[in-house]
Amino acid sequence: MNITANWSYPTAVKLGRGRIRELGEACKSLGMKKPLLVTDRGLAGMAITQGALEVLDDAGLGRALFADVDPNPNEKNLDAGIKAYRDGGHDGVVAFGGGSGLDLGKCVAFMVGQTRPVWDFEDIGDWWTRASVEGIAPIVAVPTTAGTGSEVGRASVITNSETHVKKIIFHPKFLPGVVICDPELTVGMPKA
Repeated sequence: MNITANWSYPTAVKLGRGRIRELGEACKSLGMKKPLLVTDRGLAGMAITQGALEVLDDAGLGRALFADVDPNPNEKNLDAGIKAYRDGGHDGVVAFGGGSGLDLGKCVAFMVGQTRPVWDFEDIGDWWTRASVEGIAPIVAVPTTAGTGSEVGRASVITNSETHVKKIIFHPKFLPGVVICDPELTVGMPKA
């Protein structure tokens, strides 16, 4: 049985086998011309990631990859991702993977337009109002696991590399514009 569905959460969610082939279209719908695909080191060389990069390339969007993402992403990974984004002249992020890739990708898209340190946007009171909304880049999220829910979340979990404390970084604009949930991307993943 091949189930496909579309809905809004308000994020546009595209569910179904083979929907990764719509990645280029999803990026273009958000105005992206040169997205950066952010994922973790473990996924970087896998066929599903290379396939996603091919879809982007075939759509005329290039095949830029940033994969310097630890299992518990930290501000060092974030700084490196922001540098890769800026150095590459990117205009959006494809957050690809499990929670780590999704969280760091969303945070890169958020932080490229900010001048304050990431810790100033911790989910405390109204700290999120400190953000410059105009600088937040569009996000397409592509989960490759089930369960984290980060693809439809308004926050990222970033670990402070000095204190080893996880912090929730929040802003309503962390919510991706489009999510592609293709169950075929989970095939071959470790059961855990």
